[in-house]
Amino acid sequence: MSWTDRIAVFDTETTGTDPREARLVTAFVGMLGADGEIERGTDWLADPGVEIPEAAAEVHGITTEMARENGEPAAEVVAKVRAAIDWIGRHGVPLVVYNAPFDLTLLAAECRRHGIDLPALGPQVVDPLVIDRAVDRYRKGKRTLGDTAAVYGVELLDAHDASGDAVAAGQIALALARKFPDQVDIELERLHAQQVEWAEQSAASFEDYMRRERDPQFTAERGWPARPL
Repeated sequence: MSWTDRIAVFDTETTGTDPREARLVTAFVGMLGADGEIERGTDWLADPGVEIPEAAAEVHGITTEMARENGEPAAEVVAKVRAAIDWIGRHGVPLVVYNAPFDLTLLAAECRRHGIDLPALGPQVVDPLVIDRAVDRYRKGKRTLGDTAAVYGVELLDAHDASGDAVAAGQIALALARKFPDQVDIELERLHAQQVEWAEQSAASFEDYMRRERDPQFTAERGWPARPL
């Protein structure tokens, strides 16, 4: 049995780029079958309780006014997202998150902010960004979700929409497993451990480059699949 038989996907849109400080605006958790087709999923819209900066609204399309009028209170949404991720964790379902340290750190920070227990995740996170950087290390170009989707023939229907991004990430993960089976379509716990190594190698390489080229004191941030709070 392969981890690719059934996967969960998770993505968020937020008020900013620092996952420890940003607030949740939208979230999506869903399940995909082995064919990459969505089986079920839930979208949430939160009123984050703070102003949504114009720059963030331009990315995901949700303004402060929209969130206040149509969103649920942030604490309620965070609790619901946490419950969904906790269910995935307890049932050992592979959880695909593109650039996992952002979304999982954000969720942890929001849980702490609202006095909610963290979801119990085991070694089951699959991060297509970390995997792609490792298995196709020398490919030129950016590795945004949109760029990577194009490389693997995945159609990103609605960029910067939590559901569209989450589904595309899941389909990229499945495509990576098909293209690089010896490295990716392996036992899930082994793949998780391998990603920890790959993420550290990537951070060390970036740190070395920055110290040589720009700042001798530069330190790359570590922590996969989530940053320490």
